[in-house]
Amino acid sequence: MSPELISILVLVVVFVIATTRSVNMGALAFAAAFAVGELVADLDADGIFAGFPGDLFVVLVGVTYLFAIARANGTTDWLVHASIRLVRGRVALIPWVMFAITAALTAIGAVSPAAVAIVAPIALSFASRYGISPLLMGAMVVHGAQGGGFSPISIYGTIVNGIVEREKLPGNEITLFLASLIANVIIAGVVFVLFGGLKLWARGAVAPDGGSGAGDLPEGSGGARTTADVGTGTGTGTSPSGTATLVETQPDTLDTTRLNPARIATLTALVALVVAVLAFDLDAGLTAITLAVLLSTAWPDDSRKAVGQIAWSTVLLICGVLTYVGVLDEMGTITWAGEGVSGIGVPLLAAVLLCYIGAIVSAFASSVGIMGALIPLAVPFLAQGEIGAIGMVAALAVSATVVDVSPFSTNGALVLAAAPDVDRERFFRQLMIYGGIVVAVVPAVAWLVMVVPGWG
Repeated sequence: MSPELISILVLVVVFVIATTRSVNMGALAFAAAFAVGELVADLDADGIFAGFPGDLFVVLVGVTYLFAIARANGTTDWLVHASIRLVRGRVALIPWVMFAITAALTAIGAVSPAAVAIVAPIALSFASRYGISPLLMGAMVVHGAQGGGFSPISIYGTIVNGIVEREKLPGNEITLFLASLIANVIIAGVVFVLFGGLKLWARGAVAPDGGSGAGDLPEGSGGARTTADVGTGTGTGTSPSGTATLVETQPDTLDTTRLNPARIATLTALVALVVAVLAFDLDAGLTAITLAVLLSTAWPDDSRKAVGQIAWSTVLLICGVLTYVGVLDEMGTITWAGEGVSGIGVPLLAAVLLCYIGAIVSAFASSVGIMGALIPLAVPFLAQGEIGAIGMVAALAVSATVVDVSPFSTNGALVLAAAPDVDRERFFRQLMIYGGIVVAVVPAVAWLVMVVPGWG
């Protein structure tokens, strides 16, 4: 048995054990990375840790730390009130507002994870308050980010169009952008219908300070709610790693309809995060940690429990799995799979298999990195003229990015970490199942719509 096949089978075993034994998948993946790296790939510790996602670790810690402070001092509840007023109490419009905001951010140049890191905590706090499915809200944020992600001036669009030009393939920037935007709008519409969007329309308008929604807080509660370490629901809970977590309840007298100095400072910090990421291209994680530390120093009482609310179980899970994927990359498993597919003599079959490889691998790794590897692999059979290059590139782009709802991708991990007051283990399973459905369905549909007709 080849080392590449062994590494894939070990990954399957990790999934099975984590699913059947409720062991943190990240811890299992770290152990698997050590075993496969040392015994199969002959990697030393440096080679194994080469795949550790240090940047994602900092983003997860920094963003959840900052928004834990925002929840503690009532800023996120104030933002929820403001959002309800903005849409005149129509809760059903909020998921689409969040979709549009993240799409606009990525379309004008924000990196997709940065846009999700900014919008997801606010969107999911809103979902928690008004009884909206966190899966619905999280999916709308991620699909919004990907919907705008291939505009001609976006990061993804610029990179993919550059790869197409470098490989001397026919390209069309507008077609690429519209293919991704339309695909994500359609998927978002399906998700909206399937996960309670129609019931939100039926609910009608609600009052900002407590309305008819199932998740609304009683009138006059001021947004009081139980906050816990990420990984628990309300009250005393258990994280995915099985550790009991203590919780702290905000005082009932907390009035979240008004601004106070702490909330003004927190709102300023959130605006500063957006400006730093979009205008100055600063790292979202490091910026968020810095802003959180400044707020903690000024208002230690509000934020003294915030460190405990960082998404530690999610950090372990995501970093462990991505470290193992890094081992797969180091030992050539991903390239081995891609080259095997590109050598198939039937171009249409090779095209759909490349779309699936892009979707499956991108669910765990960098979407744009996967496209950078797969587009050159498609060049040999694109040169035969039987497959349109424009349609193939668009199908690869859609297949490799819509799967970012997976909890193992950066965007999915941010959504998982940002959701307050949920059963973290249940939400993780929901994201994993939804991501699996997207991986199974979207590449085939993208291939059928974009590749088979022979665009370009």
